Amino acid sequence: MRTATFNINVLSQHLFWDVDLQLLTFQDNKQFIVKRILEYGLFSDWTLLNQHLDINEIADIVSNIKDLDYRSLSFISAISKRPKEKFLCYTTKQSTAQHLTF
Repeated sequence: MRTATFNINVLSQHLFWDVDLQLLTFQDNKQFIVKRILEYGLFSDWTLLNQHLDINEIADIVSNIKDLDYRSLSFISAISKRPKEKFLCYTTKQSTAQHLTF
């Protein structure tokens, strides 16, 4: 870990529009916060996260997320130099529903 504290209030407001920020702490909700930053965050949000955690720590957190979108998975896989197969969201992808034939 690079810095001691992480202030959630400096992140983009649109990331947590549905959550009460008073109840959210970085230590307790790391996985949720990292997922939101990867999927919906701006580059400035990513920079703040990267100042707080190094790439390997972020990749460790992301490796346990089941429902990360493919673009975010590709990004974190490329910068952490870990194969996509090491991430839970890659190995537990939902299958595409087939059309019913009558």
